[in-house]
Amino acid sequence: MVTPDGIERDITLTSAAARYDELWVQDAVGEPPLRREEVLELLALGEVIARKAVYGRQLAVRSARRAGASWAQIGGAMGVSKQAAWEAHGKWIEDQAEQNRRSDYQGLDKDQVAAARHLAGNADE
Repeated sequence: MVTPDGIERDITLTSAAARYDELWVQDAVGEPPLRREEVLELLALGEVIARKAVYGRQLAVRSARRAGASWAQIGGAMGVSKQAAWEAHGKWIEDQAEQNRRSDYQGLDKDQVAAARHLAGNADE
């Protein structure tokens, strides 16, 4: 069975989106109808795309901070308040730390978490 965890490390965002689009169009047209395995693949690909998009967005937030962008500017670029952008990034850092604690190799290690928190600063910066 196809699962997001099973395919996430083996597929790029671009290839996941292309395959998702291919299956989505076939499903929308209905000819031929998707088989159960294809529908489950469509669902798994949607989750992989969402995960990769969130990760990519947070990497862009880190790059924006490194480039000197304020949280108000980052929030504006994301269409949210500076507080919401800062909180989402903080949650992402915590999620990455937890992922590292569980797997001991994925996510961010303690030093990377400390550096990410330092770079993030506070919402008023």
